[in-house]
This record gives sequence, structure tokens and C-alpha cells, in this order.
Amino acid sequence: MLLAPIEPCWPGALSLLLGPDAPELLAVAVGAHGGRLRRLRAASVTVQPTGAAVVLYEAHVERADATVTRETLAATTGDHIPPGAALLHGQGTVVGVWRWPQDPALPALEVAADPHRLAETLSAAGVRRTALPHLRVRAYRPGRRAVLEISEGGPRLYAKVVRPSAVAALRARHDLLAEHMPVPRPLACTPDGLLVMPELPGTPLRALLDGDIPPPGPAALTSLLDTLSVGLLEFPGRRTHLQRVRHFATVLALTAVTAPEDRDRLGALEAALIGVEPGKHPVVPVHGDFHEGQLLARAGTVTGLLDVDTAGRGHRIDEWATLLAHLSVLALHVPRPGPVRRYGAALLAAAEQAHPSEQVRPRIAAAVLGLATGPFRVQQDRWAAHTRARLALAERWLEEGPEQLRP
Repeated sequence: MLLAPIEPCWPGALSLLLGPDAPELLAVAVGAHGGRLRRLRAASVTVQPTGAAVVLYEAHVERADATVTRETLAATTGDHIPPGAALLHGQGTVVGVWRWPQDPALPALEVAADPHRLAETLSAAGVRRTALPHLRVRAYRPGRRAVLEISEGGPRLYAKVVRPSAVAALRARHDLLAEHMPVPRPLACTPDGLLVMPELPGTPLRALLDGDIPPPGPAALTSLLDTLSVGLLEFPGRRTHLQRVRHFATVLALTAVTAPEDRDRLGALEAALIGVEPGKHPVVPVHGDFHEGQLLARAGTVTGLLDVDTAGRGHRIDEWATLLAHLSVLALHVPRPGPVRRYGAALLAAAEQAHPSEQVRPRIAAAVLGLATGPFRVQQDRWAAHTRARLALAERWLEEGPEQLRP
């Protein structure tokens, strides 16, 4: 049951949660519920610069009647252990553990993941269904959020679960933006962190980049961003990618960048980005995580803007940088990168008409550096190679700029 080769530079918590002692540790948690752990695989790993880690596992568990079920387990260390997690000890480290859907930081998750209880919640909110909901998990970040797709008995809906402390602000963002733009308005909301939203029309922009239907061009995206309500200026902004460079570099050094030559490259890239002159830009309403995965479109028109959790005040230049970073990373691994690069080149030209290119490109490089933590986080096959490719891409954005988006 060894989960991963142990890197000598990994912090103790990460070595514990990914190494040969992890199955024994998690077996204790499974045993407390009458099961026997048969198999364990890390599905995602989130690491903080402090070395604290959150690991999501896929587990095969044998029950008393000899049946084997697939379960989802989570383990976390450091200051990310939420109150209510079962506490275990290994190698001098305290580990908080829970089973899906009993996430102590997301109390609404147990309702959202139970068709019967969810049906009762929907009914109480006036959302009628003619059949018991069928649920499909679309995303889960332990202790942070979950998204479930609801089908059967009516139109497709989505249940989003966040921490109770975040639900009021998220509801307010949705209500504010839904007045003037294609953002879903919640159909139901509970104080413990559950929002239920309708499905929006359109095709994900990412899917359009490999088809015959033209995606929305720079003017459509500019118009969408111009429509963001000034009321968002009352919400806090998130730190920009340039401001988070040291965070990204530290996480990479703790996890995926272990070879001395790669560490030297990472250090040089970090120093170059920290030394960038960011310039002065007006504070405007922003989405905060603007990329092709957040957009739905039809016939060149944006029909949906998703995941407005981070919408607030910020700089328009960072919206373009985030989108362009995602597109350039996407072009690294799709079968047909040409359409992605052509689309990205058109957006880059528009971004550099509105903002100085010497300030756009370092921001893209910083965003790519942030995305370089992804292959290890999702435990992608050959994550080390994918990480190196993204580091090289960030370097090229600093050195060559638009060459990254040439077909």
C-alpha cells in the first residue's frame, strides 16, 4: 500500500500522509467504523508553505459482511484540522481524519450528499422534484468546498457546499451579479453552507476550443467583465498571482521540485517575478479566478459565468493574465493545441492593447507558476514531468512572451 516514493525533502507531515505509514494510520479510522482497509490511493494533495497538508484518498474498505465498498477519506495536519475531526497520531504528528461526506468543516455536506435529506431541503425551499434526486460529485476540496450535480425529477441543478462562515457572502455575490449578467441565482440557501443553483445554458468554453463553433472573442469577454457590478468593490479582493509568487515557489520546493537543478531554476524564476515592477492599475470589480473553465458560451456569446466565490475588487490586468495562463497551460497537453493557441493569441493582443505588455507577461508567468503546483496536487501521472513543463512555460513567458501562444 505504498502511496508514493518518499522524497527526502518532503516535510514530515507529507511523508507521513503519502508514505508507507499512511495505510496503517487510516486503517485505524476505518476500523473505528467497523471496516478493514484493503486499498488506499491518494487522489489529491494540498500543501501549505508551512508544510501542513490535506490529502484526499480513495479507499477500498471491507465491511463485516465481506462486501467491499469504495470510500473517500480525508486527512489533514497543522492548522487546517477542523474542530470535530477524529484525531490520530503518527510520527509525532497530529492528523485530523474524516470520511466523506462527514466533513466537519462543511456541515451541510451530509445533507447535500443524501438524496432523501436533500429532497426535503429542496421541498422546504419551494423547489419541487418529481423523483428522488440523483447525485454526482463534481468537485471536492476537503474542508473547503464541494459541488454536486443534481439530476432526475426536474431540471439539472447544482449544489454547492461551503463553510458556514462563507455562505452569506457567496449568496450576496450571486444575488448581486445575477441582476445584470449570466450568473446563477441561488434557488435555495441554508445557514450551514448549502446553495442550490440552476444549470445555465451553453457549452463550456474549454470544449469550444476544439470544435467548429467560434468561442466568444475579446470584445465579448471585455463586455462581460465591464458588466461586473460596482457593488463588488464592497467585497475583499484576493491576492494577485504576483503577490503569491513566494507562496507558489515554497509549495513547489516542498513537493514537486526536488532535484537540485530544478530548485535552482525555481529560485531564479521566483527572484525574477518578485522583482517585477507591477505598475499602477485602477481598482475595479473582478471575478478573481477568470479562466476558460468558468465560462459557458453559445454562438459567440457568453451565457454563463461560474464560481464567483472570489469576486470582489482587483485589477482587470490580472483577469486577463489568469485566463491567458490557463490557456497556455491547456495548450501543453490537449491533442490539438492550435485552436487554443490561436484563441489565446487573439486575447493576448487585446490584453496588450489595454495594458503594457511588460506588465501583462510577468503576471501570466506568475499565474503559470501557480498552476505548476497542480500536477502534484491532483496526483497526475508523471507529475514531475508536467511540473517541469509548466515551470519552463513560466520562464518562456518572461523571456519570449507571445511565442507561447503561436499555433
